[in-house]
Amino acid sequence: MAASSAAGRVLTLCRQFQNVIRISSAINTQHCAANVTKYQSNLYREKSPLVALSLYSPTSSVGQCRALHTTTSRRGLDEFFDLHENWGETTVKSAAPWTAKQLRTKSNEDLHKLWYVLLKEKNMLLTLQQEAKRQMVQMPSPERLKKVERSMTRLETVVTERETALRLLQTGQEKGRPGAWRRNLFGYVYWYRFKEYAIPWYMNKRYKRKKFYTPNFVQPHIRLRIEKHLREKARKANLEKKTQAKLKEKFTQMKVPAS
Repeated sequence: MAASSAAGRVLTLCRQFQNVIRISSAINTQHCAANVTKYQSNLYREKSPLVALSLYSPTSSVGQCRALHTTTSRRGLDEFFDLHENWGETTVKSAAPWTAKQLRTKSNEDLHKLWYVLLKEKNMLLTLQQEAKRQMVQMPSPERLKKVERSMTRLETVVTERETALRLLQTGQEKGRPGAWRRNLFGYVYWYRFKEYAIPWYMNKRYKRKKFYTPNFVQPHIRLRIEKHLREKARKANLEKKTQAKLKEKFTQMKVPAS
């Protein structure tokens, strides 16, 4: 009887402990959901159409709920398609691409936001291009895709310039990984990036197996390779001239590009 009563008491205590844990977890879940709802309401008030990925600070209570967020979803999957007023139009007006001079006046934060704006625009245009191919029709204003690609390329160039300038100030090196121009056994010149080794180079058998020189008997073959490249280049230029001459004879009003 004593053993059965003790077992009953233990079972009762276990059930009470489970109930306490269940109630505390429910309260934490409601508190977390309330924080997420409050944060989403603040996001809806913002007017930035950018998509950005960032991590919450560890001191934030919302950070305990999720560690990744995006801006508000205003149009859903419609963001992969053009605006409704542009549907069925053969031409769509678009501005000029961003120039490097304009991008250099922007801050790093603005460049980061602009990159995601251009990325969303590129995804939309690629979707439009694929849909035009499927329907076998002309894509309206296909030059928009080239403008976006030019802007993204120039933005990358500006960011690379800033990283290089900062690296020059901090380390005095232009490239992130130092190196030197080397020549291999076949006479090709390439950029060799330095690596870190645990032992000096004169004790490293793996490094000493690399040959950064060209033997003397390879020199005539280098000259023949250069001659072959020049012949192919001249052959392509002559073929292009003959093609332009034939087109000029057939279409007299055609403008021949300057050589």
